Amino acid sequence: MLRRWTIVLIWMALIFSASGDRSSFQHSSRYLEPLLRWLFPHLPDPQMEKAVFFVRKCAHFGEYAILAILVWRALHKARTAEGQAQGWDWKTAWLTLALVIAYAISDEVHQHFVPSRQASVVDVFIDSAGACSGLACVWVVRRLRYRS
Repeated sequence: MLRRWTIVLIWMALIFSASGDRSSFQHSSRYLEPLLRWLFPHLPDPQMEKAVFFVRKCAHFGEYAILAILVWRALHKARTAEGQAQGWDWKTAWLTLALVIAYAISDEVHQHFVPSRQASVVDVFIDSAGACSGLACVWVVRRLRYRS
């Protein structure tokens, strides 16, 4: 059980480090834009900027989907050990969602204090959608696994 929470904390630390100056739009564009230019060499500059923006928002979505999966696993394992939950557990899902959204909010508060970053309510919604999608993946996998 401790190992699962350690993985959650490591993932949270990675998200926190990505909220710093080095992952700001100005810095990450240096890596994303050449990659996107290689993939789409004829994309005009205005669309390239939109593509970089889109990739960055997809990263938000994905990192919080993974965080939700990791938190759900850790909470579910703890509740299973206590004999409280066996299969899909809505209490665990709601608690997971609450914890991940709280972390998303704290991440945006952190970004507010980084000079090259800005806090965004939209990012919290994107992160929350990622968390919901991660939980939906867990639900689907568990349904498929226990059906057979």
